Amino acid sequence: MTPMIDVVFLLIIFFLVSSHLARNESQLELELPIASSASDDVDQRPPRMIVNVDSEGNLFLAGRPVQAAQLNERFADAVEKEGDGLEVRIRGSRQVAYAAVEPIMRSCVQAGIWNVSYAVYRQEQP
Repeated sequence: MTPMIDVVFLLIIFFLVSSHLARNESQLELELPIASSASDDVDQRPPRMIVNVDSEGNLFLAGRPVQAAQLNERFADAVEKEGDGLEVRIRGSRQVAYAAVEPIMRSCVQAGIWNVSYAVYRQEQP
């Protein structure tokens, strides 16, 4: 009985830590752009990597700062682990210039990732 309780506690700790890390990726305070054709992100079936770009153009992957040159390696490793279904979500501040987002898209193409999406706010219809 004791080993089973240990396993249950380990599973609980694992899920708590992994859910905390997943929430940290999306909690960076950014003013996302507004789009009239945005869709809700209800279905999260494909494996996803989230890249945040703050208003100064700094990149964050999995909640940690990353250089644009490191993205090629990170994306290639992820494609090797997850396969072709990997999605990259770009969460960029609306004040950031396209020059800060372009290296992310280039890294996706070089790694063979074709499922790239942008996080935006839905424009309210009058």
